[in-house]
Parts: sequence; structure tokens; C-alpha cells
Amino acid sequence: MKLLGGGSSDGSSGKGGGVDTLIGRHTEVLGDVRFTGGLHLDGKIKGSVIAVGDKPATLSVSETGSIEGDVRVPSIVLNGSVIGDVRASERLSLAPKARVNGNVHYKVLQMEPGAMINGQLLYEGAEPLAALPHHKPGEAKPAEAPVAGVPENRRAKLG
Repeated sequence: MKLLGGGSSDGSSGKGGGVDTLIGRHTEVLGDVRFTGGLHLDGKIKGSVIAVGDKPATLSVSETGSIEGDVRVPSIVLNGSVIGDVRASERLSLAPKARVNGNVHYKVLQMEPGAMINGQLLYEGAEPLAALPHHKPGEAKPAEAPVAGVPENRRAKLG
């Protein structure tokens, strides 16, 4: 269902993140919303918000917008509230008035001062956690890399 046209002639939002669908400030949607292209929310959705199809999709939620349900969209710009889990497979940008009460699954996260998350931050990038350097408590630490430009006798030893 298209409430407001705004995408390119082929119906996609393109790389510019255009708005194909607008849910206005005085509108409340009861039920899940499935969309393609760009969706801008100024009102309320009580249900899940899910991007469908294989084309790029973007959700933007203004400071008056709110979602009570899970969100699964590749690219999200949030300045309103979400009560539910948020899953951004590409990019999540949290503006100063963003509020999330749920777990956040992200690949790239940008968070402005003032934004709040009440839940876990779960990275879902391509690099598995096992590949990151780490050590177990009580185990010898891996050799420290030299600090460029500081003579060895002047380096502080930690540990």
C-alpha cells in the first residue's frame, strides 16, 4: 500500500533514500507493516515493521514516530521510539531523541548523544568474534605490539 509516492519511476527509492510511503503524525497503524523502498513514520505502528524484497529499503522514524513491535530493515534512521528488537542489516543511525527498549542487532551503528538503548547491542558484521584477538583470564597475554616513536625503555608495561 502506497500512501505517498516519492520514489523513482520504477517504484524504488534508489540510493538517495527517497520516501515512497509516509505514515503521518495523526495516523495509527494496527498490525504488521511490510514495505519496499523508503518508509517515513511520523505516526504510530503497533506491529512489526519489515522490509521485503531484495531492493534497498530505508526506514526513517521522526521524533513523533513510534513502533511497538520488532523492526527488520536494512537501513534505519531513528529519532523516535521503538519498543521491540531492532535489526538493521546494513546501517542504524540513532538521533538524539531515539529511544529503543529492546535488543539492537546492527552491522554499522551511529549513535548521537542523547539517544538511549535499553537492551543489548549485538554486532552482526561479517567478521566472526572468534577471529578477534582475545585471551582467557589467567592465560598469558599475547605479545604487545611495539609503540611507534617511543623507545622501548620508556614504554609503560601493563599487566
